[in-house]
Amino acid sequence: MWGDYVYNVLLVEDDRNICEMIKDYFTDKSKNNIVLDIATDGQSGVEKAYENVYDLLLLDIMLPSLDGFEICREVRRLSDVPIMFITARGSQEDMLTGYALGCDDYIVKPFSLPVFYQKVNALIKRSKGLVRFSVLAAGTLTLNPNNGTVISDGEEISLTAKEYAILKALLENKGRIVSRQMLINHAWGYDEIIDERVLDTHIKNLRKALKDNSKLIKTVIKRGYRIE
Repeated sequence: MWGDYVYNVLLVEDDRNICEMIKDYFTDKSKNNIVLDIATDGQSGVEKAYENVYDLLLLDIMLPSLDGFEICREVRRLSDVPIMFITARGSQEDMLTGYALGCDDYIVKPFSLPVFYQKVNALIKRSKGLVRFSVLAAGTLTLNPNNGTVISDGEEISLTAKEYAILKALLENKGRIVSRQMLINHAWGYDEIIDERVLDTHIKNLRKALKDNSKLIKTVIKRGYRIE
């Protein structure tokens, strides 16, 4: 069913028994083609979502620190990753709130594991078949917003969420100067106050990750950055 591709899924759920039950079932049913990463509170869930690339997020609504709605809101600022809510709350209002925030599907506890697995299967397959954005490219550097992959000189590289957001903003404006403030808005959001030196550190780390393609990112003194 899954082929040779491994799908990375983040499950944010504070009930450890449910986490283990889902993980065991998915691992066995997919024959290890679904790798389930687990967070048991909202804050760690957001951090994992920012620092890793996932094919699907499974979010409980009632969570410690941040609820599922807040996680969805944060993730949707930077990512189009499919999101499914898992919750004991099945009211129409909750469902409408979830869809308004950008979730793709919903399942209510208690649920059947086979049904849940098939919903996850369908959602991942459907999302992989959608071409939502064109691949962004400069020379031998490409960024695919559909699956979050970045290829540099034929090699897939791993970036943090902030580095990815910065690179995406630069590639979307290829040939144009992108101000530091605009890059901060893209990576941190419009309501965050970030020291520009923090941005410069992320640019430095991004260049290091790109290796030879680091030369594509040009510093424009007192104005910002540009990708040639």
